[in-house]
Formats: sequence, structure tokens, C-alpha cells
Amino acid sequence: QVQLMESGGGSVQAGGSLNLSCVASGYTYSGRGRCMGWFREAPGKEREGVASICDPGTTIYAETVKGRFTISRDNDKNILYLQMNSLNPEDTAMYYCAATLGRVLSDAALRPTIMKYWGKGILVTISS
Repeated sequence: QVQLMESGGGSVQAGGSLNLSCVASGYTYSGRGRCMGWFREAPGKEREGVASICDPGTTIYAETVKGRFTISRDNDKNILYLQMNSLNPEDTAMYYCAATLGRVLSDAALRPTIMKYWGKGILVTISS
């Protein structure tokens, strides 16, 4: 059974940083062309892709976070990270870790419908 568990959320002031982590259990990422990613859902808005990383290491970012967020993986520990810098109030949302079932082209890896497995989410609040 695949389980994804996020941590590292919280409240920070604008301009600050947070580092989200997602521990994946029961999931094999390497060698299968799979993708893992971070998505977010702000109040009243649809869930959107933030950043994804596809085996063996291609990354893709939403335009709104390019240059501020960095996605990475520790394959040995099976942990996905999202380093978020220069945060602003528009980044306030529930953040979700997600993973695909099979091989996915990286160009599609920011689409929520592509992801098979989801974590429960973690809240990130940025104050001005």
C-alpha cells in the first residue's frame, strides 16, 4: 500500500522560507519513469501543480514558482522535498505530495489528474 506523508508546513512571513518533505512508503520511484510532485490548493481555487520531478531526474515547475522553489529527491531515503524561498502571501495553500502509478512524460507532470497517489496535505500560510 502506497502512503505519502507530508511535513514541514507552517506559518512564515513574506520573504521567508520553508522546506516541505514527503516520505513515501510502499512506492518505488527509481527506474520506472515515474513522477512525484507537489501540488497546492488555495481557498476557492482549483488544485494546481507546483513542481514535479520525473525519473531519472527531470524537473518541471509552475511559472509562478520558478526561481523560488526547488524540488528534489533522496532516493535512498525515499523522501521528496520542496524548498520554498521568497515566499509571498499568494503561496498560502494546502500543499500535497503526489506520485504517478506509471511512466509519465515530464511535460504532463504538473497536471493533478496524472497523479495516482496523494498525501493528506499540509498547510502553508504566508503573512504579509
